[in-house]
Amino acid sequence: MAKRVGRHGIQHSTLGTIAVFVVVSLTGYLFMTNVRVNRTTTVTSDTAQLIEQRVATVNSLQKDVNTLSSQINSLNKITNSNSSSSTTTDDAGSGTVIPAVRGPGVSVTLDDSPLWQQNVADSGSSANINDYVIHQQDIEAVVNALWRGGAEAMMIQDQRVLFNSAVICTGNILTLQGKKYSPPYTVSAIGSTDDLMAALNDSKAIQTYKEYVRAFGLGWKVETKTNQQFPQSPLLQPLRYATVNKSAAAAKEGSRK
Repeated sequence: MAKRVGRHGIQHSTLGTIAVFVVVSLTGYLFMTNVRVNRTTTVTSDTAQLIEQRVATVNSLQKDVNTLSSQINSLNKITNSNSSSSTTTDDAGSGTVIPAVRGPGVSVTLDDSPLWQQNVADSGSSANINDYVIHQQDIEAVVNALWRGGAEAMMIQDQRVLFNSAVICTGNILTLQGKKYSPPYTVSAIGSTDDLMAALNDSKAIQTYKEYVRAFGLGWKVETKTNQQFPQSPLLQPLRYATVNKSAAAAKEGSRK
């Protein structure tokens, strides 16, 4: 007897074919998606490539910085050339240079005593040599008194006194902004002559110094000036860090108070 195939048999065969096709299509789609994801992950996770990209970016930015720095330097040169012709302190806060100034004021000179060699030799000891030489505190006393007297500008030796200037003495050798000086030391200030002189006379530290002038022959000379001239100076000086000098600290114990 021949087997008869009905409509239901044909329908089941068609649905099975469609189901197989859908499964195969989904499998292929998932496979291709996985390949694309893995390929992207491999590229972006390459550390060496990422570093190269960052280095290229940094190099590009550095070129921009160098270009801008060159432009800033050019503008500073123009500013400095314009400010150097100024003769007052009105423009002292602009640019990178303090302009040259002139005006009345006072000049104070301190010096070691010429008697120290003879007196030390006679005593056979150098214990009292501190009484005959200029100390850091003596120069600072003059500087502080002149500021209190309204000094508009100041110089020590051949250098302008800036906001970061520090008077440092080792023995009787003065170090100021990297340069060393031997006595005599001259401190000059521009301002009201009467006010500056009054401040010097009222300073207790200077009054003590004058006692040593009378007792040990230390140098002390004050001059009034009608027209002092200070040259221009860089606004900023290199910063230096101080360290404790044990020998200097021990020697200072015998200095005047």
